Amino acid sequence: MVDYIKESYNELKNHVTWTSWSEAQRLTVLVAVFSVVLALAVWGVDTVFSKLISLYFEWIKS
Repeated sequence: MVDYIKESYNELKNHVTWTSWSEAQRLTVLVAVFSVVLALAVWGVDTVFSKLISLYFEWIKS
């Protein structure tokens, strides 16, 4: 187990190419924006379906 941890640390330190700080910030903002847009889209579809189902059940009652 200790060898595995040492080798993993060595791999991360010497063989992984990390993005620059500015690139990481840009990508983080991009992911946040797309997450908000997707959340709003899901909320919108949910609201429309909820209203349609309510109208359907009110139509069945009458």
